[in-house]
Amino acid sequence: MAASPDQFRGHARLPHFAAPLRYDLRLRPDLAACTFTGAAAIAVVVSAPTRFLVLNAAELDVDRASIRFQDLAPTDVAQFDEDEIMVISFDRELPFGEGVLTMDFTGTLNDQMRGFYRSKYVYNGESRNMAVTQFEAADARRCFPCWDDPAFKAKFKLTLEVPSDLVALSNMPVAKETVSGLTKTIYYEESPLMSTYLVAIVVGIFDYIESSTSEGTKVRVYTQVGKTNQGKFALDVAVKSLDLYKDYFATPYPLPKLDMIAIPDFSAGAMENYGLVTYRDTALLYDELLSSASNKQQVAITVAHELAHQWFGNLVTMEWWTHLWLNEGFASWVSYLAVESLFPEWNNWTQFLDETTSGLRLDALAESHPIEVEVNHASEIDAIFDSISYDKGASVIRMLQSYLGAECFQESGEPVKDLMTTWTKQQGYPVIYAKINGHDLELEQAQFLSDGSSGPGMWIVPVTACCGSYDAQKKFLLKDKMDKINIKEFSDSQSADGEKNQIIWIKLNIDQTGFYRVKYDDELAAGLVNAIKAKKLSLMDKIGIVEDSYALSVACKQTLTSLLRLLNAYNDESDYTVLSHVTSVCLSISKITVDATPDLNKDIKQLLINLLLPAVIKLGWDPKDGESHLDVMLRSLLLTALVRLGHNETINEGVRRFHIFFEDGKTSLLPPDTRKAAYLAVMRTVSTSSRSGFDALLKIYREASEPQEKSRVLGSLSSSPDQDIVLEALNFMFTDEVRNQDSFYILGGISLEGREIAWTWLKENWDHVLKTWKSSSLISDFIESIVPRFTSEEKAVEVTEFFAGQVKPSFERALKQSLERVRISARWIESIRSEPKLGQTVQELLQADA
Repeated sequence: MAASPDQFRGHARLPHFAAPLRYDLRLRPDLAACTFTGAAAIAVVVSAPTRFLVLNAAELDVDRASIRFQDLAPTDVAQFDEDEIMVISFDRELPFGEGVLTMDFTGTLNDQMRGFYRSKYVYNGESRNMAVTQFEAADARRCFPCWDDPAFKAKFKLTLEVPSDLVALSNMPVAKETVSGLTKTIYYEESPLMSTYLVAIVVGIFDYIESSTSEGTKVRVYTQVGKTNQGKFALDVAVKSLDLYKDYFATPYPLPKLDMIAIPDFSAGAMENYGLVTYRDTALLYDELLSSASNKQQVAITVAHELAHQWFGNLVTMEWWTHLWLNEGFASWVSYLAVESLFPEWNNWTQFLDETTSGLRLDALAESHPIEVEVNHASEIDAIFDSISYDKGASVIRMLQSYLGAECFQESGEPVKDLMTTWTKQQGYPVIYAKINGHDLELEQAQFLSDGSSGPGMWIVPVTACCGSYDAQKKFLLKDKMDKINIKEFSDSQSADGEKNQIIWIKLNIDQTGFYRVKYDDELAAGLVNAIKAKKLSLMDKIGIVEDSYALSVACKQTLTSLLRLLNAYNDESDYTVLSHVTSVCLSISKITVDATPDLNKDIKQLLINLLLPAVIKLGWDPKDGESHLDVMLRSLLLTALVRLGHNETINEGVRRFHIFFEDGKTSLLPPDTRKAAYLAVMRTVSTSSRSGFDALLKIYREASEPQEKSRVLGSLSSSPDQDIVLEALNFMFTDEVRNQDSFYILGGISLEGREIAWTWLKENWDHVLKTWKSSSLISDFIESIVPRFTSEEKAVEVTEFFAGQVKPSFERALKQSLERVRISARWIESIRSEPKLGQTVQELLQADA
């Protein structure tokens, strides 16, 4: 065996000749100086001949003189920064069996929202720091030297030394506490076996509320002082979810307590640390008076997702990040199961199609990746926390579960391996071409890509079909490129209304449980349009038809003309879940036609406005007594869409209500659910010469203490048609008035008119962005919010040239995907311009509305 520590460089994972059993950690954070000191005693088992110990450490100062393994002092200690490892060399082979590795170290409470970091909050009018950890995926090594790999599970015994007036929380309950003057030492109970990425510590000033599960597990929600009433909703969801999961998994909750805590600076939405779940404020806090219906839903889904992880992820853990999808996909899927059970009136499984849609849109890119993805370096891990791991993962689980049936799925005894392998090992998914030939329905599969090309993929596809009604359904596996089924096998022999020779309809992928798209021949497509108009289809199927049709149009597999005709069939739709997909497609059409057919854009926008108006007129701006949760969400969705489409009456009414609200914050004219629409309406009227609306919104932002209100304002600031105002909004992000975690709200709102100035701004500030936003998800937001707004090959080349030679793993995937999206748009535009009947169809549809 070579004698050099260099042999351990450049590997994705640590060697297995030694593994930790137990960590005894003592940490002392200094919240004023933003530093910490630590001491570790790690029980290690040596199982193969070695004279090295190799573990992870990053941005830590390890006191080399303090390092001992049993009574052996090392001959050399090498830290390799790019590998984030520390190699400790000894002058002889280490004895087999258990020994204790001890060392002292110091580090910085950084401002990067990863590792052991600081978050700012205001207490009694003054700014203070709290100390917080965020270790997933590979950042425990920034807090203490460790085997920072999910497979190396160990027990953790923590001791914290903190100022005696502060609250200090960790994964486990406090075993004992001693106070000496201004400092207290807290000893926590030892944890069960767990991975390093789930260790958690939070130190600051907090209040809490508590409740208990039916088994007596104590559950608490910690908030900033004075905000505990905003934790009540999450606490209620948490207790009910724990009771539900205990039964679903047939295993009790594994720990003695569960704490959930709101953190003001937090890069993700939430983190499932074992027994101490951390959240950004907006994902945990809900205020009856200040939060919207969609905020409420977000809190419920996030809490249910994180608590599912306590079993699936924490108790049972993936061996390496390649299998992240099992962790996240399953938690996403099961969180919908829980919320559907707690809030049946939210129609949650229909809303699950939002997840499926996100997964399908990303996975239609050549620059997507398989669900199971090779991870070769720690810096690549963050980039796979994306819509493939979460949304495609959850959707494939739903596909399997609905094909096998719920009971069978829980026991999972079916020979599903071959089927699942086609969905997890290769990227992408198929489009199924369906056509009628006599009594046969002929099916052919091909990999679907948004750039219109066909990939080589082949899947085992769980196909479901119905004909004329949902009573008779056909289920089978499409294993080859082509197959056919006799329609008589699954059609109602009597048509549903007993009428003869009506155009029958055939729907494949019933309720969109499958992760694939369907392209129908003209006859079948016409039948489905009639079925939509005749209200024969389920909500999920109405969503599937419009989403598939839009995706096929982007890929130039069908015309925009036919997509507009299809949308017209939805003109008296009133359901939130369906209209949320319809409006999303409308807004995409509105944007692409600005560049594709500027002379038709005004008429197309009018057509889309006419489509959405009937539902808006029915709902109005003012909430009604006793209306449903989904109607409250629908009002907000549609008013916002009409503002974005430039509907003058909606914009004027939004501005009118805003002015009343600005003078009197207690008015009932602008409740939280319609504020976003009003804020956007104000920003559509703002310009450099008339900026009072912009300044009014900044004043609301500065005076709001409630994070959901702050994010509503931030999300509208960059939506002005005036480039200089957009630039001002972007620069506002660089001030200390905006937390780094919230940059994506401003980035996400950039107006089409502002895209050029935003790109110039990004180029000028790129070095600053790289230094300030370290996490992969936050840095990717800058690229994904600005680059895909362009639609020309020239711009794609310009962007490529700018980034040439300075691409890092943390944003490489985001950049490649964004450039691919620009080229897809450019190709779609060419296709739209060559449609002969587009102008004529738009006029026909407008006259039919008149």
